[in-house]
Amino acid sequence: MEGDRIHLADFFEALSRTAATVCVVTTDGRSGRAGLTVSAMCSVSAQPPSLLVCVNEESGVCGVIRDNGVMCVNVLRAEQAYISDAFSGRLTDPDRDPFACASWETAVTGAPVMSTALVNLDCRITNELHHGTHYIFVGEIESLKLNQPGAPLVYRARMYEQLGESGSLSLEDMEYSWERYT
Repeated sequence: MEGDRIHLADFFEALSRTAATVCVVTTDGRSGRAGLTVSAMCSVSAQPPSLLVCVNEESGVCGVIRDNGVMCVNVLRAEQAYISDAFSGRLTDPDRDPFACASWETAVTGAPVMSTALVNLDCRITNELHHGTHYIFVGEIESLKLNQPGAPLVYRARMYEQLGESGSLSLEDMEYSWERYT
């Protein structure tokens, strides 16, 4: 494919065919409290426990996260699309505080923790990388909270999607044998 050019529309279409968990990333500190919706979050390492989040540099929240040096990744539940919309700017009322749509506590780092999220991952930012239009923040997890079990909110094909019941066996229920599959 050397010399071929990737068309932006094809790039967006290709990535829309993948699924991503939806999170609200929050921060608080010397530059104030802020939050935004992200779908680009994943684990980095178990030693030390860390994750990464990608944030568009054009977002007003990007600079606040950089200045505060902390963030909490609040993994949304399947029924919390309205919270995602509030923090993504989809709701058109600029005077409405997106934090008003949920209950909040304060994390070890000082970042806001959404009480009803599926999981809260409170991080101190230990590294950042600017690439293209985004900052990639690497955060070491200082505390985490596993809330009531449930399904995460998923974004795929440019819309929210409910995870269905799987007909697959769990890993614990499967018998693994290399010989069985060769």
